Amino acid sequence: MVARAYIRHPSDVPIELAPDALPDVVRSITKDISIGGLCFSSKRPIEVGAAVKVKIPITTPAFEGKARVIWCLASSDGYDVGIEFCAEEDAYRARMVEQVCHIEHYRLWVKEVEGRDIDSECAAREWISKFAEGFPTTSWSVYYETKEPT
Repeated sequence: MVARAYIRHPSDVPIELAPDALPDVVRSITKDISIGGLCFSSKRPIEVGAAVKVKIPITTPAFEGKARVIWCLASSDGYDVGIEFCAEEDAYRARMVEQVCHIEHYRLWVKEVEGRDIDSECAAREWISKFAEGFPTTSWSVYYETKEPT
């Protein structure tokens, strides 16, 4: 087995969406989490403008927030869908979930590459000391003050 040389970006966070207009839940993984929303893959299109409830079940309690679809593009395996969180607080909490994912990926990377088995708390301390300064900062108030009202 060849050890991975770099820490993987956590673009594989499991998510669940409950679109208001659809009878069932869409389960997927994120492709990207950004300042105001996230992108994920879907087997079917979701209408631009649709309101959705987002759940990210990797933390306890699970993250839940409201968002709306801002774009939906055909891709080779279905559709890539971009959503924007409706509230600044939800966007901020989603970024915290992303940080938890970075820490968990770091913990797994340390085990695979360095052969050290560390717990989540130790991984968090190490990750924060090594990488938190470079974790993308955001200006939440500026983003939410300048976006168009929904």
